[in-house]
Amino acid sequence: EAYEEAYTLGSAHSDDLIAKAVYDARKSASDSGYYAGWHGEEYCPDAEKVDRIKGALPGEDDLYDLADLLRIFGDSTRVRILYALFDGEVCVCDIADALGMTLSAISHQLRILKGARLIKFRKSGKTVYYSLADDHVKTILGVGMEHVKEKRS
Repeated sequence: EAYEEAYTLGSAHSDDLIAKAVYDARKSASDSGYYAGWHGEEYCPDAEKVDRIKGALPGEDDLYDLADLLRIFGDSTRVRILYALFDGEVCVCDIADALGMTLSAISHQLRILKGARLIKFRKSGKTVYYSLADDHVKTILGVGMEHVKEKRS
């Protein structure tokens, strides 16, 4: 049903609706025991390992929120903006000049980053200064860049 709705709407949220439909179908099959104990064409006898994995998985809401957060990092312009804020507060004009982009393009991306709680801002008169929300953002970017550079080696 969700798949048909996504297909019919053709909306920007269609991927989310399709993913939910696939998840619901798999969950239903899993709950009915269809997948229980089977790995491909072979029976998987390690029930303890399966139970441990199931017990360690975060809740669906947390996984969905994490996927949304990671989606924000999927745009190189937003990542460039985050890197521009690594050393502290920067005004919109300086970010735009440093990245060679228009103020409106930077402002659009800043709204998305602010909505994801990855950046914070402070006003001083008419000037708005942006900075990273906390050290977690630096950690995420740092670990991601470390992984990228490791892959190239």
